[in-house]
Amino acid sequence: MNIIDELEWRDAINQQTDAEGLRELTNTKAVSLYCGVDPTGDSMHIGHLIPFMMLKRFQLAGHRPVILIGGATGTIGDPSGRQTERSLQTMEQVQANVDALTAQLKKLFVTEGDNEVRMVNNYDWTHKINVIDFLRDYGKNFSINTMLAKDVVSSRLDSGISFTEFSYQILQSLDYLHLYQHEDVQLQIGGSDQWGNITSGLDLIRKKEGSEAKAFGLTIPLMLKADGTKFGKTAGGAVWLDPNKTTPFEFYQFWANTDDRDVIKYLKFFTFLDKAEIDSLAEKVQTEPHKREAQKALAEEMTRFVHSEELLEQAKRITAALFSGDIRSLTADEIEQGFKEMPTFEAGTESKNIIDWLVDLGIEPSKRQAREDITKGAISMNGERVSDVELTVTAEHAIGGRFIIIRKGKKNYSLVKLG
Repeated sequence: MNIIDELEWRDAINQQTDAEGLRELTNTKAVSLYCGVDPTGDSMHIGHLIPFMMLKRFQLAGHRPVILIGGATGTIGDPSGRQTERSLQTMEQVQANVDALTAQLKKLFVTEGDNEVRMVNNYDWTHKINVIDFLRDYGKNFSINTMLAKDVVSSRLDSGISFTEFSYQILQSLDYLHLYQHEDVQLQIGGSDQWGNITSGLDLIRKKEGSEAKAFGLTIPLMLKADGTKFGKTAGGAVWLDPNKTTPFEFYQFWANTDDRDVIKYLKFFTFLDKAEIDSLAEKVQTEPHKREAQKALAEEMTRFVHSEELLEQAKRITAALFSGDIRSLTADEIEQGFKEMPTFEAGTESKNIIDWLVDLGIEPSKRQAREDITKGAISMNGERVSDVELTVTAEHAIGGRFIIIRKGKKNYSLVKLG
């Protein structure tokens, strides 16, 4: 299957500058293509992943991916999709973010062989251009009328846009020209909000290299959930690729909790399962939705891809333990992940009667209620039911010397940290 056919089957193409020409090009050679990301933070979130998943598909099909980290454009600020100006970062912070994103992205791509991923930073060529050369050699090729008509600018005219962000499309166009000239890049891909920037780059290439220059642009559809809300956001905020910001367990759970209406779309966009496998899972969503096999496959594929097989297995262990109540099978680190969002209490290491301990922490409102709940078998500690009102809680009860898990009733968990 031609890579364009595959992207069409996956509903992963929004716009193309020359669909017929790009199909012909990808049929005749291994194409170099690029996708960029600005270092506005020290981690990508799953929304950033969308175009890079397409870049990875091109790589697996034998094409040559180039990842551009915007060390220069990241200091300017892309106005795409925003109604307000970005806050400028220090050069030191931008560089720290460049280093973090470079390491993060390298993990996701083949880094050796004929079609290994190439990492570039647009600061390397942009910082050499002085303002006079920028205006004469590049600015002269851009019409203000055309720039104002681009959605990314026109949407900001009422609220206001600085010259700095207005000039962003010139810098991104310069990137495509540089990569076309020096890296044989003939295709830029990006999110749907990048269409104006991509077409500006193509215009610059043709002005500099001639109207017959073979360069193309392709964008990916805006990802929305079935309820119309933006993909990738949760009540707790963005879902990050950095395990220190979003733990592998939380990452796994995000995908495992996908709505039935969205899961097949996500399998097409985010996994490398083939058509037969996805069609089979689609049928199971219709016939056996309670088994959630499509969601499990999605969660496993994505956690393995972004983190590792080891961290996937860890996330599955935590999930299974929470479902079964077998808390003692978990390590202290796994408990920290699995109970991160649950009510948390801090206790000392001194020994104390279970009733006093529960009341002093605030897990139980009174000694009478604590005694009643224990007598009825409603209290469990580390997955084991507490039946003795005379039990003394000691530091030895703590898993890994750090945590005690109290369950009240069937679902009310509390995490107690000892220290």
